[in-house]
Amino acid sequence: MGVRPHWKGFVEGMNRLGLEELTRRWDVGLRLIRDNGVTYNVYGDPAGLDRPWRLDPLPLILPAEEWAVLAQGIEQRASLLDSVLADLYGERTLVGRGVIPSSLLHANPAFLRPCHGWLPAGGHWLHHYAADLVRGPDGEWRVLSDRTESPSGTGYALENRSIVSRVLSEFHRSLQVERLGPFFETLRRSLQGLAVRHRDDPRMVLLTPGPYNATYFEHAFLARQLGITLVQGEDLTVRDNTVYLKALTGLQQVDVILRRTGGTWCDPLELRGDSQLGVAGLLQSARRGNVSLFNAIGSGLLDGASLLGFMPALARSLRDEHLILPSVPSWWCGEPAALDHVLANLPRLVIRPAFGRRDQPVIGAALSGEQLSDLRAAILARPWEWVGQEVRTTSTLPLWAGGRMETRHCVLRVFAVLTEKGWQAMPGGLARLSSEHDLLASRLQTGGGGSKDVWIASPTQRLTATSARPQVPPVRLTRENRDLPSRVADNMFWLGRYLERCEATTRLLRAALIRIEDALAEGDSPRAQVMIRIMAALGLSVAEDEGDEPVETMTDRLVAHHLDPEGTGLAGCVERLLRIVVHLRDRLSNDTWRALHQLRDEIGLLAAETGGGDVLGRLNAMVLTMQAVSGLAMENMTRGPQWLFLDSGRRAERAIAMVEMVSGALADAESEEAVPLDLLLEVWDSVMTYRSRYLSTPRLAGVLDLLLCDEANPRSLGFQLATLERHVDRLATMGEHSGFYKPEQKLMTVLCGTIRTTDVMVISRFDRDGGYHDALRLLDMLRSRLWELSEQVSRTYFIHAQWRLPTAPMEELA
Repeated sequence: MGVRPHWKGFVEGMNRLGLEELTRRWDVGLRLIRDNGVTYNVYGDPAGLDRPWRLDPLPLILPAEEWAVLAQGIEQRASLLDSVLADLYGERTLVGRGVIPSSLLHANPAFLRPCHGWLPAGGHWLHHYAADLVRGPDGEWRVLSDRTESPSGTGYALENRSIVSRVLSEFHRSLQVERLGPFFETLRRSLQGLAVRHRDDPRMVLLTPGPYNATYFEHAFLARQLGITLVQGEDLTVRDNTVYLKALTGLQQVDVILRRTGGTWCDPLELRGDSQLGVAGLLQSARRGNVSLFNAIGSGLLDGASLLGFMPALARSLRDEHLILPSVPSWWCGEPAALDHVLANLPRLVIRPAFGRRDQPVIGAALSGEQLSDLRAAILARPWEWVGQEVRTTSTLPLWAGGRMETRHCVLRVFAVLTEKGWQAMPGGLARLSSEHDLLASRLQTGGGGSKDVWIASPTQRLTATSARPQVPPVRLTRENRDLPSRVADNMFWLGRYLERCEATTRLLRAALIRIEDALAEGDSPRAQVMIRIMAALGLSVAEDEGDEPVETMTDRLVAHHLDPEGTGLAGCVERLLRIVVHLRDRLSNDTWRALHQLRDEIGLLAAETGGGDVLGRLNAMVLTMQAVSGLAMENMTRGPQWLFLDSGRRAERAIAMVEMVSGALADAESEEAVPLDLLLEVWDSVMTYRSRYLSTPRLAGVLDLLLCDEANPRSLGFQLATLERHVDRLATMGEHSGFYKPEQKLMTVLCGTIRTTDVMVISRFDRDGGYHDALRLLDMLRSRLWELSEQVSRTYFIHAQWRLPTAPMEELA
């Protein structure tokens, strides 16, 4: 069989391009995947978090005529399934007439009895639908399974298009590939159209299970693409049957929820009581029509393959139609005749769970005799939990694999969204490739074998039509962020703290290595050991002294200690930083995201340099990366609450670190000569400033004034406190303002007043009986107040004992 006509131009162009040029271009594509942070998570795999997305540069090309039939079939199927859901949660005429066995309905754990008898907002259960398709040897597409709960993949499909269209730009233009952008505009309009109140400017959110979900990247990507707020269950609350977003300024009413959390987990009050992902009272709010869900809770009833064998009868019963897009031959084992057929043909069928999709399908032909017997016993024990499918040999696609072409089976996922004019299919999709030669291993939850972009090639003579822009209301200008959840503010605050902690640790480690190596180079081992103790007093994490280890390996042991990602050293700090970052995927720019994740790469490069490499060079690179993140925040982030919490976290952490380090330097000093003044200046990047002012060797009074009291020095304690005072005052004006100082403002008044009235000459005096007791007493008070400030900010903004309802008049909320 030759190359199909719509592939010929592409194949000829690829032959002209050559393997070397394709390799070069795809290196660019892989860098784009990495730079854009396109990832997925693998369930049950500890190393499966934030895996780079697997994409093949060669697209799946479908001609416009073939796609038109697929789109029509998908739209018909989506409409039919919406009607089935309405019947099963309503009058159940399909069960009464025997079209669907009642046992199939009640055996399905996704049948949510609390959802029975109510009509979702807009009159539809299903608003977003996807189907997994396979193409047989006859060239016909068939449905392998339906996705009605919360279909994933649209975000990955758009990201695939963004990358492949750049790598193969001339091919993309010559084939006049249908654009995906308009589909997402349609999706947003569909969301907005579901709003019961505030239809001109509804508050819309995307409810995600959180960063450990398999497709969390897509959740964050879609939230940004659609311009809606990404929330987790803890960000929402229900009051008086109304859903609110717990924002910093109080409770903000939510109109529409794009649901990516499984239905059974959405409401611990009426569904799964052990769920920590949902919102108590969400279902009741939806029943009252106070919030619209996209898709409705309960739509997962038809998710999977359990209903495939009944679809022809359903189409005839409800619509008097024949299916445009048939299903793969399927038998639900809950029926005796179907069970007998499956058991009799077990070696040539694919067996998959009837409900849910976490377990991998089993290919009967790949099992041994003993494994077939075990499978048969499992089916007989609980027949209603299994479906048998006849998946014949399917077509394969070319795959670019490390400089050579291979073939893989493919499952095509196509999407549709409900609009005011009916269902509309996305002109493209997500092609998922099998792992090696296993047809059914192409699943996000297990990694699969990668994905492909799907191109719908338009006729060469087609003129691009410009669709009329929909009428939209005038924009309501605003300069404030109205929807910053307290959880996000909390994470921003700790992002600032961990970023500063990583930088301080890196600077301390760099200073320690320089001095220890200098001492060892001069053969002064005792001085090297003393330096380790001094650095530990200043706050550097060091390994326990093992005594019998050679002194010459001291620096290697110190670096190795800081490479443990679960430890208290640099790698552990970076790992904790990135655990915070993953919760802020939708709040950080791509440049900031790349810079932060570069730190993990720097740790790997640092490990490669140990044992004689350029360790100091790698630490210098890490400092520059952290400075780049700070610069991006200063130059790119608007000075709203999000930036205020990020910078407040940095300032608070820097202030605490300064107090701890100066206190450690003075604690056991027996004279001014014993205080490592040059080290303090170096770590706090103030050497040049001190030299330009004093033109002499460091003296304690001058160093304390520069590092503690001088508000003109951006590294000083005084500068951090003055900046924090301004930030706290701005935060205090958000929401209700009584005119009285809040507790955190009172703390800042005490802290700033203390440092501004400190007499440096007094605290720098050495008392032979008590050492630097005046300075240490001052530092101890400052330390206590700073930790109290951090706790007070948390109580005020992150942990609310009672949420404030909106203060707007009730008629504005109607």
